Amino acid sequence: MSAAQSNPARILTALDRHLGGPFRLYIYGRSAIVLGFPEASAEMAATMDVDAILPASEVGAIERNDDFWAAQDKVNKELCDAGLYFTHLFEDRQVILTPDWQSNAVPVPELPLERLDVWRPSTADLVLTKMMRVDPEDRSDIEFLSRQADFSPSDMIKALDRAVIPPVPEIREAFEKNREWLMKILDR
Repeated sequence: MSAAQSNPARILTALDRHLGGPFRLYIYGRSAIVLGFPEASAEMAATMDVDAILPASEVGAIERNDDFWAAQDKVNKELCDAGLYFTHLFEDRQVILTPDWQSNAVPVPELPLERLDVWRPSTADLVLTKMMRVDPEDRSDIEFLSRQADFSPSDMIKALDRAVIPPVPEIREAFEKNREWLMKILDR
């Protein structure tokens, strides 16, 4: 299955269709992997949702953007029978990222969208987002990301050192466990 035929592409195409004006969206999770890396597996493409990061500096404007929220509602109604949805929206301060994640974000060019401008975090930042819980699926995704051409172990170590971790003890604990695990992978 090509990225353009994936569930994330279907969700974002529907969102684009329902938007009345331009909107920049930062996606993460498996949808960012599927749409950002051509070698993503069919299992990854089967993800049933799109997760998005809302920059804290833009949250006020996004909250007042009735067009975006109406489009989100229409997408979820349109795709609910297929089990697809777009509801996981997090402020960047709720996700593990580097302080300058937005300036290092990468455009997702594969989709023929008119109003929606889709970006994903850099590969190092995408790895950080996968470190919020100790989960075999997330670790598998991290291993996949660590094999990408734009992944640099030295950049990853810098990202780990600069990571901004939400002030939630469980997330801090998961990050530390994943950091220890990841350092072993980086030493290979």
